[in-house]
Amino acid sequence: MFSCKGPDKNNIDIISFDELYKTIDLSSNDTYVINFWATWCSPCVKELPYFEFVNDTYTDKNVKVLLVSLDFPSQVESKLKPYIFTKNLKSKVILLDDPNLNKWVPQVSAKWDGGIPATLIVNKSNYNFYPNPFDQESLVNEINKVLE
Repeated sequence: MFSCKGPDKNNIDIISFDELYKTIDLSSNDTYVINFWATWCSPCVKELPYFEFVNDTYTDKNVKVLLVSLDFPSQVESKLKPYIFTKNLKSKVILLDDPNLNKWVPQVSAKWDGGIPATLIVNKSNYNFYPNPFDQESLVNEINKVLE
């Protein structure tokens, strides 16, 4: 199912929302930290190191980080891949290519207007949506609340 291995240097998965939804196994003991971001979004790139911190330090707690890029598919080679490798991102990165925002954004949260950054912290007993950027301490605190 879901792998939290870092990005393949030669391939970035480009998937629809339905495909993304199918990769999340809420019957497992895993907690998913799913961040919606883009390389052109300044608050998004500012908080990426905090997600990398979580990816590095929470693996023994069954926490899986997924960075869902909303960059344009036509810019995977020119912008997304170079950014990932320049910043040495280790979290799993996928590109969400689903133009039907009016369908999938409300499925993430009825409170979401589609703005980024936005984050989900979910497991079989929690579904928490955050339509705002995080600092590292706040992100860790929210994850710890879910893990308790």
